Amino acid sequence: MAGPIEAKLAELGVTLPTPAAPVANYVPAVVTGDQLFISGQLPMGPDGLSLTGRLGDGVSIEDAQAAAKLCAINILAQARAALGDLERVVRVVKLGAFVASTPEFTDHAKVVNGASDFLVAALGDRGRHARSAVGVAALPLGAAVEIDAVLEIA
Repeated sequence: MAGPIEAKLAELGVTLPTPAAPVANYVPAVVTGDQLFISGQLPMGPDGLSLTGRLGDGVSIEDAQAAAKLCAINILAQARAALGDLERVVRVVKLGAFVASTPEFTDHAKVVNGASDFLVAALGDRGRHARSAVGVAALPLGAAVEIDAVLEIA
């Protein structure tokens, strides 16, 4: 039987995907002590990478927010794969978010709200976290957004 987090995801209409395999020499998640480190997640959907390009150069904030939400969904998919059960998540400690953008673009925080808002909706207070939102010139595969995470686990 699904736990409360999985039930909330279903209520939100979210089905966690099979986590993406690493594309280079790293592992998708590392458990150390009471922490789970999730490698950077791209906005990969059922049809592959969902959003490429740069903010300030044709990519809308709304599309990038949806991509950030997809990154957060992929973070939870990686967490479930690493832990076996999302109920082991005590809280999301920190997100590190990277937004491909032009030098003039300054609304990185609005983009990353797509992930933050989703995690709070899905996890309640366990989803409240510290974060950084950083603009970068380019991301792997041309992605518009990439997000990594640190979770406290039981």
